[in-house]
Amino acid sequence: MGKKRIITKGEAGAGAEGAAASAKSSKKKIEAGILNVRASYNNTTLTLADEKGNVVAFSSSGALGFQGAKKGTPFAAAKVGETLGAKAVLMGMKDVSVVVRGVGSGRESAIRGFMSKGIALKNIKDITPVPFNGPRPKKPRRV
Repeated sequence: MGKKRIITKGEAGAGAEGAAASAKSSKKKIEAGILNVRASYNNTTLTLADEKGNVVAFSSSGALGFQGAKKGTPFAAAKVGETLGAKAVLMGMKDVSVVVRGVGSGRESAIRGFMSKGIALKNIKDITPVPFNGPRPKKPRRV
C-alpha cells in the first residue's frame, strides 16, 4: 500500500555501468600464487595467496550458502573452486601452486573447479597432518 516507484532509463543504466566496471578489473595484478585447500569432513575452505604468502582472496562452502552436511560434499567444493578461480582470473593470475591439507571429500574437486577457469597448475603438495604415535591408549581394566 506504499508509494509506487518509477525507474527511468537514465537511473537504471548509471547504476549498472558502475557495478560492471568494478567487477571488470581488480587493483592487484598477480601473475603467480599459492592456493591453499583445507578439506575437512564438514567444510572445504580455499585461500588464495600471492607468492610471499599474503592472502588475496578467500572462500568456503559455508560462505556460498551451503548448510549442514552439504558443505562437505565434492559439489560444494567444486563451486568454491570456481568462485575463487573467477576472482583469480580478474587479478590476472596465470599459474598457481596448490597446497592441500585435510582428508575431506572435496580435495580433488576443489582443485578441478579452480582449474576450470583456465589457470595452470605448477605443482600440488599434500601437507595433511599425520600423527606419529596417535592418542594415548586406554588404561587397563581392574577387575
